[in-house]
Amino acid sequence: MESILIKGGTIVDGTGAPSYKGDLRVRDGLIDAIGESLEAKDGERVVDATDCIVSPGFIEPHTHMDAVMWWQPSLDPLPGFGVTTSVIGNCGFTAAPVSDDPKVREEMVKIFTFFEEVPMKPFLDMLPWDWRTWSEYRKSVEEKCKTSTNIAGYAGHIAMRLAVMGMDAWDRTATPDEIAKMCDLLQDAIDGGALGMSSNLMDHDSKDRPVPSLVADDAEWSALIDVLARNPGSQLQVILDTFFHLKAPEQMERLGKLCSERDVRVQLAGAGGLLRFQDSIREKMWKITEKQREQGLDFWPSFAHVPPTTALNFFSSSSFAQANEYVWHEVVQAPTEEEKLALLRDPDFRARARDSWDNKAFKQSLVANPQSMLLLESENGAGPLGLSLKELAEQRGVHPSDALADWVLDNGINSIVNRIPHPMAHEQTVEMLKTAKTVGSISDAGAHGQMLCGGGENILLLTEFVDRKDLTLEEAVYALTGKMAEHFNFGDRGVLKAGMAADIAVFNLDEIEPRPLKRVYDVPDGKGGKTWRFTRDAAPMRLTLVNGVPTFENEAFTGKLPGQFVGPVIRKQAKSVAA
Repeated sequence: MESILIKGGTIVDGTGAPSYKGDLRVRDGLIDAIGESLEAKDGERVVDATDCIVSPGFIEPHTHMDAVMWWQPSLDPLPGFGVTTSVIGNCGFTAAPVSDDPKVREEMVKIFTFFEEVPMKPFLDMLPWDWRTWSEYRKSVEEKCKTSTNIAGYAGHIAMRLAVMGMDAWDRTATPDEIAKMCDLLQDAIDGGALGMSSNLMDHDSKDRPVPSLVADDAEWSALIDVLARNPGSQLQVILDTFFHLKAPEQMERLGKLCSERDVRVQLAGAGGLLRFQDSIREKMWKITEKQREQGLDFWPSFAHVPPTTALNFFSSSSFAQANEYVWHEVVQAPTEEEKLALLRDPDFRARARDSWDNKAFKQSLVANPQSMLLLESENGAGPLGLSLKELAEQRGVHPSDALADWVLDNGINSIVNRIPHPMAHEQTVEMLKTAKTVGSISDAGAHGQMLCGGGENILLLTEFVDRKDLTLEEAVYALTGKMAEHFNFGDRGVLKAGMAADIAVFNLDEIEPRPLKRVYDVPDGKGGKTWRFTRDAAPMRLTLVNGVPTFENEAFTGKLPGQFVGPVIRKQAKSVAA
């Protein structure tokens, strides 16, 4: 591990403090010194950071790299955007713990792959599955899955329910004995370095079944929260329903009551949906958030600072099912292109689809808003292109569902419909970014590969938000680094200070910029070939260091995989004091 001296940069240390000119030395994977006019030592590599910002490496707080990291250890495009730590296991979807029963394990993978839209066969075939508990999973990852960034992860509530209850996890509440076994699995995960537990109060599957965590009663929730409360530094991450059935306000109230007399940190994912749409419940949630802060609850809303650029396809997309439009979802589920096209031609399908589109699809969903469905990407170029689905339907005098079916038949089943981004509640977004106890930069990186690319959206805080003076540079860097480290209790990284891990980003503000989506064909398709995903070109960083090792330099990924499994330092400190 080489010693590196970064000379002449502007230090933005990740605490929110004013920037200053200085040098920074990295040795043995740690920040060795920060100061003015540090002299290079014999054999030390010198990096010229003139006109550059030197900051802590960026933390991706919400990814679904759990499966992807096994076949794409570069975690592209994260190194080119300065990311040094990725948090996995969000929304209750994790690869551990797992049942001894292969059918139940496959069920867990089915849930994960449906909602996060990652290929199922590689998930089943390319992971070793040599674990049952979360602690065994971490050991396997450390031995067999080297990555470009550090990894931190939750144990998933859905995974724990399935591991203990099998297929019954879908249908009923747990018995006291089953709850005790789930608590044991959660304690094992915490002892193994997990951040805590993630859960899901939003999703329904392709058959409109509530995910297993939605079946859990207050007795189960209370017992699991007790485990978290007994372990300093642990937290609950839970995604609320701000998108579909719009039950987020009552879910917040429920969680507030469950945590009211327990010292536990809770990250409320899904709050970002309120910044894009759902005026009907936005104010309710703001008021509940203010009340819970006044009550002293350690609740952190998490959100995306930009509307995601998304696309809808007809092979892997859950967009129709998530819109409660299960007739069109039959097209996605049809196994061959011929069967998909046959459905689109079938008069019975079309009649059922029109009825479902009008009477069952959620009114706030993409399907119910054809003015937001942009026809841009044709497989054969037949067109028309550049119109919204609403415009096409009006031109042809047909129902939007029929217009979409005709357009796909004309343009090819591999054509893609793009979503016009939701308008953001910009002032509230900036307020959230500046408010204590919030988690921004939610991206879903690693998930929905043929719908979006969340990786790289972090850079917008350093370009658009700083350019518009919504944030100072120091505030933007703090939101991406020190604030994240505080939330996850990463006491050994996230700020630039001697003795901290050398997770560092070096970049020139005039060189970095948002990058458009592009397709790459590097995802195993489970049939011996490759399929495509969206990614984007690098920001680029001048240099990204993970534990002192360059992962991005000279406008390219270096091929190095120095990431480590990391967890809450506060827990280690508590155990040390107890010993």
